[in-house]
Amino acid sequence: MSDDGSDVDGAMPVTDGGTTADADALEEAFTYDGGRVDPGESANIRYGISETYLGDPVRIPVTIVNGKHPGPTVFLSAAAHGDELNGIEVVREVAHDWDHAELHGTLVCLPVMNVPGFLAQERYLPIYDRDLNRSFPGREGSTSARRMAHRIFTNFIEPCDLGIDFHTSTRGRTNMLHVRANMDNGQVARLANAFSSNVIIGGEGPSGTLRREATDAGVPTITVEMGEAHRFQRRLIDRALTGVASILAEFGCHPDSSVHWPGWRTLIDDSSKKTWIRADAGGIVDMKHGRGELVREGDVICSITNPFKEEEDIVSVEAPFTGLVVGVLENPVVYPGNPLCHLVGLSPDTQVALEREHTEERSQSKLRQQE
Repeated sequence: MSDDGSDVDGAMPVTDGGTTADADALEEAFTYDGGRVDPGESANIRYGISETYLGDPVRIPVTIVNGKHPGPTVFLSAAAHGDELNGIEVVREVAHDWDHAELHGTLVCLPVMNVPGFLAQERYLPIYDRDLNRSFPGREGSTSARRMAHRIFTNFIEPCDLGIDFHTSTRGRTNMLHVRANMDNGQVARLANAFSSNVIIGGEGPSGTLRREATDAGVPTITVEMGEAHRFQRRLIDRALTGVASILAEFGCHPDSSVHWPGWRTLIDDSSKKTWIRADAGGIVDMKHGRGELVREGDVICSITNPFKEEEDIVSVEAPFTGLVVGVLENPVVYPGNPLCHLVGLSPDTQVALEREHTEERSQSKLRQQE
């Protein structure tokens, strides 16, 4: 145990003939307050970032894999919101299931950043409901959330060259897999394009978010949105793993691997059509379209009814333009003003590509049913 209350579990040094690494290799060591991981080594760390009401340490799990070949340092983070679970499995599989024998560079894997929220299965820190993902880069001597963010940021984010931060939609809604990135930054744009998602939503992100503050600190970072809270969704996890592998290929961490092309892509920027469609009536929602579906202008996206389903009280919600459903309501009850779905516009060429993909998927589904 280090002086700051951190534990280092299962450190696995790998050196030639068991000898001490030479001076050149030592220069490539990943260091943090309380320890170091040299080239060819990996370590599982429980790193202290705060204390409980009882004075016990609050520790986050961190896995550092330092390849024996030089290359960029990449962080993968998840569960800044404690109930967003899909990213946890992505980060764990990259850290522990992938073969890193020929890794060029270093992976810094943070599967659960918001440990108090994760333990309570809540989005926010259960300490005055603070949002850890509005608290970066953090500050010593400030609020509990900012102190935690500061410990994470200075030790495991700032030393990196680029990063991927995984999220899901909030409780009661779901997102198709997409990337959010500041596409005005060339390195961030390269990172976003390499991830291999169909949809990229441009923008620097709100102040205090990990991706914005890391990027501003010189660590190009993207956010990956995928699915819904409180569950593992295997199909989305597998797609995200493909995206991570593609990024590691693009930036030379796995130089023998290939960058993956998703088949079609659209960039949603400030000039694009996009809107959150909100309920104008309270009631029970019958959603007609799911995430990732193409809807035409005038299509009924959903209907809102009262408990009696009286015809005169049914409210039909129509698409204001032709577009892609990126995010959609899962919890089928709303107050007026609650979000129903996130709709983004597509170019005619992208619409054709998306329709072709859906046609192929339907054909493959029929073939599987016939087998």
